Amino acid sequence: MQLAEKLFDINIKEVPTRDGFGEGLLTLGDSNPDVVVLCGDLVESTRSEAFSKKFPDRFFEIGVAEQNMMGMAAGFALSGKIPFISSYAVFNPGRNWDQLRVSVCYSNANVKVVGAHAGISVGPDGATHQGLEDMAITRVLPNLLVVAPCDSVETKKATIAIANHKGPCYIRFAREKTPVFTTEETPFELGKAYVFREGKDATIVSCGPLTYEVLKAANELYLERSISCEVIHSPTIKPLDVGTIVESAKKTKAVLTVEEHQITGGLGGAVCEALSEHYPVKVKRVGMPDTFGESGQPKELLEKYGMSSNHIKVAIRHLLNV
Repeated sequence: MQLAEKLFDINIKEVPTRDGFGEGLLTLGDSNPDVVVLCGDLVESTRSEAFSKKFPDRFFEIGVAEQNMMGMAAGFALSGKIPFISSYAVFNPGRNWDQLRVSVCYSNANVKVVGAHAGISVGPDGATHQGLEDMAITRVLPNLLVVAPCDSVETKKATIAIANHKGPCYIRFAREKTPVFTTEETPFELGKAYVFREGKDATIVSCGPLTYEVLKAANELYLERSISCEVIHSPTIKPLDVGTIVESAKKTKAVLTVEEHQITGGLGGAVCEALSEHYPVKVKRVGMPDTFGESGQPKELLEKYGMSSNHIKVAIRHLLNV
């Protein structure tokens, strides 16, 4: 699908991706009595609050005890329930990774792990609360599906989809308001990547809200320098849609990856692994450059650490030696 230039209008609607998670939970609460929600003392921040009020008998406030929460979720799942456990990504799966590995993934328990406030755009909360390693530590675990939706609409779809997927899942989303640029009609399926813009000179593979920055950069590169970029949005990090990415790489012969995550071990790492096995081409990665973040406004941090549309444009020019 070719996204129109009007998407970059200054009046585009902005909504936190986490709002889509809250809406998805409500939909699931109405449609599936087996869905239960556990939270680590962050109901408002993770948008679990509406579910807790509408379905109080299916909501469990665990407090600041993320390791216990993961163990309880495994018990719920092995008893036939579909537990969603929510906290900040640095705590869930950061603090309870051992319990995720052994109690959930090893047992293939049907637990849905929710990492809120992921990425550098958490902003003023600073390095301790900026989840930038979560995709790396989750995609390495057997049985675990990893998802990073791009806007609130897709986050709602992803929330419902992982509830219907049998097995452990991890979904990450951001704190800050970001552009809503997909619709109810935009395709979404777990394990699929989508060509959001067709091109011939370079392929850009991205996930999460930064997909909007990628589309903006691709649009400007074409208008300013006639560089034609193919944009692939990959909301599922694991399993990666290798076929779609390799097909594009064969056409363009150059690939850039973009993610709001450490440059090591996330989407960029997954794409490099896939291409090295199936179709080696030149790859450049945009992400957090192997450092911790700091306090600041979200847009300032994206700019400082090289993840804004301006930096994506520069990365493409370097990739193509333009």
